[in-house]
Amino acid sequence: MRIFSLNITVFFLLLTGIASAISADETSAGKKVIAISLDATINPSTAEYINSGIRMAASENAECLIIKLNTPGGLLKSTRVIVSDILDSPVPVAVFVFPGGSQAASAGVFITLAGHIAAMAPGTNIGAAHPVTMQGEQDSIMNEKATNDAAAFIRTISEKRERNVQWAEDAVRKSLSITETEALKANVIDLTAVSVEDLLDKIDGKEISLSSGMKVLQTKDAAVTEIGMSLRQKILNLISDPNIAYIFLMIGIYGIMFELYSPGTIFPGVIGGISLIIAFYSLHTLPVNYAGLALIIFAIILFIAEIKIISHGLLTIGGIISLTLGSIMLINMESTLEVFRISWHVILVFVILTAAFFIFAIGFAIKAQIRKPVTGIEGMTGERGEAITDLSPEGQIMVHGEIWNAECQDGPVSKGTKVEVIKVLNLKLLVRKTT
Repeated sequence: MRIFSLNITVFFLLLTGIASAISADETSAGKKVIAISLDATINPSTAEYINSGIRMAASENAECLIIKLNTPGGLLKSTRVIVSDILDSPVPVAVFVFPGGSQAASAGVFITLAGHIAAMAPGTNIGAAHPVTMQGEQDSIMNEKATNDAAAFIRTISEKRERNVQWAEDAVRKSLSITETEALKANVIDLTAVSVEDLLDKIDGKEISLSSGMKVLQTKDAAVTEIGMSLRQKILNLISDPNIAYIFLMIGIYGIMFELYSPGTIFPGVIGGISLIIAFYSLHTLPVNYAGLALIIFAIILFIAEIKIISHGLLTIGGIISLTLGSIMLINMESTLEVFRISWHVILVFVILTAAFFIFAIGFAIKAQIRKPVTGIEGMTGERGEAITDLSPEGQIMVHGEIWNAECQDGPVSKGTKVEVIKVLNLKLLVRKTT
């Protein structure tokens, strides 16, 4: 009886162990992690991408959201939106500078430090978060204001996440940049990992503070779901490049201008209209300096005026200067953390092409104004004909198959004599004999 009772006990213990193991496997298998890859500049489209990733992680009840980050920087306004979303996220967010060779530069520093977990892969770097001004003067008042604002912003983030506040401020004020090993030693990040799987193993069991309370991560062997950008976000990300926006703006302006010069051509007007709409949508996502945009429009007005009013090139020179300055000023650099600027190569190409076109057009306009008339009454001067009656001194001559009344200033001319028109007077040609 005692043996039977012992066997029953052992049997129940085995069943309990098997059930526990199955339950543990099911629990592990049910864990999910959402991952997104941000390999781009920081702009409204990338901010929307991260926001959608957070919302999806929350709706899927994921253990955490992993942001694989590689960025050279971007817009300060979009950076603030991303940081706010991460700080208020209902799910833990792990910012992982990955893969090797990636960087979390400028705006990327703010995003990395804002993560509940900050990690870096071997061969990566973080830093250089100094805001850029349009003039780039280190002692300018505007630059000082932008720097102080960015420094206060990054201090707040670092204090919230209990990371190295002094280094974070130096990254803004002194443009410091360090490797992943230096970042780990300086308490800038929490850990290093060679892969996403390695990251999940290392953060398993880590306690995270959320607005809803404390959460213990269970990420070991969790299923990872990769979420890519939507088509809309990809298109917006593409045209958020200031160089693309500038090119569409110039094509749009020229297309509309050509259509106005040659009404009914249709093609330039259609292309110009589409390009302008895309340009305005793109510029809406960028920190546009409207003084720069006004200078570009003023330059086009000067070029058009040069064709109408001959100023011997003065209006063209003014247009070139206005176009160059407007192109440089178009993007407000005080609102960015690096990257967002129009390439000098793009500016020079458009300035040279524009100047060449209008100089070419002006040359033709001047030639047209000084060219001898070849049609109408004025075009008769210098033409040669033949007297079809005697001119004594008046009679009739034939010029280009047309019969004209004529008067010879050299005296009487007999029929069949060759004559040259020297002047037109009240529909009568004044002629002289030719040899």
